[in-house]
Amino acid sequence: MDWNDSHDQAAFRSEVRALIDSGLPEGYDSGGDWVSDRKSEDAERRARAKAWQQALADKGWVAPHWPKEYGGAGLSPLEQFIFKQEMTEAGAPAVGGQGVSQLGPTIIVHGTDEQKAEHLPKILSGEVNWQQGYSEPGSGSDLASLQTRAVRDGDDFVVNGQKIWTSSAEYADWLYVLGRTDPEAPKHRGISFLLMNMDTPGISIRPLIDMAGFRTFNETFFEDVRVPASNVVGELNRGWYVGATLLDFERSNITGAITSRKTIQRLLDYVHTEEGDDRSRLNESIELRHQIADRYVETEVQFNFSFRIISMQAGGQIPNYEASTSKLFNSELTQKLARTGTQVLGMYAQFWGSDDSVRNTYDDPVNPYAPMKGLFTRSYVRSVPSTIAAGTSEIQRNIIATRGLGLPRG
Repeated sequence: MDWNDSHDQAAFRSEVRALIDSGLPEGYDSGGDWVSDRKSEDAERRARAKAWQQALADKGWVAPHWPKEYGGAGLSPLEQFIFKQEMTEAGAPAVGGQGVSQLGPTIIVHGTDEQKAEHLPKILSGEVNWQQGYSEPGSGSDLASLQTRAVRDGDDFVVNGQKIWTSSAEYADWLYVLGRTDPEAPKHRGISFLLMNMDTPGISIRPLIDMAGFRTFNETFFEDVRVPASNVVGELNRGWYVGATLLDFERSNITGAITSRKTIQRLLDYVHTEEGDDRSRLNESIELRHQIADRYVETEVQFNFSFRIISMQAGGQIPNYEASTSKLFNSELTQKLARTGTQVLGMYAQFWGSDDSVRNTYDDPVNPYAPMKGLFTRSYVRSVPSTIAAGTSEIQRNIIATRGLGLPRG
């Protein structure tokens, strides 16, 4: 494996850095959320979301992995890796949300010409933001047991049911939803992939507040929601396989390693400051020093898992259990980093970064006793579901065992 850029890759990396240096709006240099900014009541946040979307659009980089014929940049897998690496290093937010990363590629593969013409341009322009409606109460890891019903009525399907863990549904214009269209079929069959406009009567959302006080997820309810039959993507009753295509895009994570690298480096930088030296426990425990060393090594392992996946894609292979290995390792590394950070900071890690009792954003007033603005306190609490979201660790281990190691199903 060659970790070095070729001449052309180095030139492309410089081009990406130049765009970030010239086009990234103020306020995004330390991270931001384009999805919420585009609908913010704050005019400045809306303006920066639009400006960043336009800067990327001018280069064709809103959807760098889409084919050029659909408005993407048609970048090679390794160019995509470089692009995401530089974006993550700079803290630059992705534009287009799940529409770019998940739904768009799925429509390109399974959608009709009419669906492509209607939805792909609006994703690229930032006009429409998409979110996912998959999980249900009691149907998470066993997603195929979902019970949301979609019954044909003339030119429409009438949808009734409930979804849960609908990330950022409050910012969504459209949802893509798995619904059961044939209740008599085996559970992996009889499911269809539906596109829903959030303005359709009968759709309602209810926020779920996480342990850190953030509204990250929602419950979504469907009461006699009428969805045109033309909004079914792929074959009727074959939506499970359409959804599986989408999850392949979701699980090929190549940004987690960079985020983990930055996290451990921030901790290292902090403990070497005067304040960090005073507030950390490194002088008390050699074990904590060993933990930091272990986390540092693990971030490099994660980078190589991600690089392996992109190298496979560059060679025309389709990652399968390799993507599960990367997802499993990354989600558990996220928890380890948070735990190590709180242990290093000791009693100071009890302070939230915010003085407010409800922590809705990372811009709340900072508690002066909270090291690193409460980064590890918050990440410790918020890391709990990382081994559940996007496929539990148990499911990932089963995939690795059966598809990777060839072990029999239990």
